[in-house]
Amino acid sequence: MELSAFFAQCPEAAVAFSGGADSAYLLYEAARHARRVGAYYVKSVFQPAFELADARRLARALGVTLRVLELDVLAVPCVRDNPPDRCYHCKRAIFSAIAAAAEEDGFPVLLDGTNASDDAADRPGMRALAERSVRSPLRECGLDKEEIRRRSRAAGLFTWEKPAYACLATRIPAGGALTAEKLAAVEAAEAYLASLGFSDFRVRAADGHARLQLRAEQFPLLLARRGEILDRLRRDYQTVSLDLEARA
Repeated sequence: MELSAFFAQCPEAAVAFSGGADSAYLLYEAARHARRVGAYYVKSVFQPAFELADARRLARALGVTLRVLELDVLAVPCVRDNPPDRCYHCKRAIFSAIAAAAEEDGFPVLLDGTNASDDAADRPGMRALAERSVRSPLRECGLDKEEIRRRSRAAGLFTWEKPAYACLATRIPAGGALTAEKLAAVEAAEAYLASLGFSDFRVRAADGHARLQLRAEQFPLLLARRGEILDRLRRDYQTVSLDLEARA
C-alpha cells in the first residue's frame, strides 16, 4: 500500500509527532494527502529542548497545527522507578495523553512514526501502541529507515539526515531511579558536546559518572578538546570516561 492510499482510507488523522525523521516524514505525507491532520507533541523531562524546536519548525513549514501537551512522566511510579519495561509504561502514558487530546479535537485515528526497520521485539513501547490502537502507516506500507531518509531528502525536509535520538531516560541504567536533576544534567552535557561539533553520540550516566559514547571518527575531536570537556562535565559528574567501543 502507498501512503496516499492509506490516507484515502484515513482522511482525518492525528499524528504523534516527536520531531524526529520518521514522524516528520509521516506528518509531511499526512499534510499532503489527508483531508485534516493535527500534530501532537508531548513535552516532558525526557525530551531535550531541540526536539520541540524541530517539531515546531517542521509543523510551521508544513502548515500543520501543532498541539504541545505537557506531561509529568516522573509522576508515574512505573516510569520514575525505571524498571526494565519503563519504555512500555512511558509510551502508555504518552499515547494516553495524545489519544485524549486527539479525541477531543475530533480525530478518529492516531498515527505514529514506527517504520518497517523497527524490531517489535526490541521495542517494548510497541505494546503500548497496540493497546491504544495506534496505527503505524510507515510500517504498514513497508517503508524502512533508509527509504524514509531518501524520500525525506527528495521532499526537502531538514530532518532527512537527523540522527536517531532516543529519549534522555535511556541514558540512565534500568533500576536507577529517574529524577529531573539527572535528566537535566544529561541534556546539558549532550547540548554542550553538540555545540563543539559532536553528533550521533550519547552520554551515559550512573552513580556520578558520565561515559561518553562517540563515533570513532570523533575521537580526535574529543582528545583535542579534552580539558574543556572535563571542566564542563565535572560540574555535574565526579568522573568522565570514554567508551572505546565506538558507536557504529
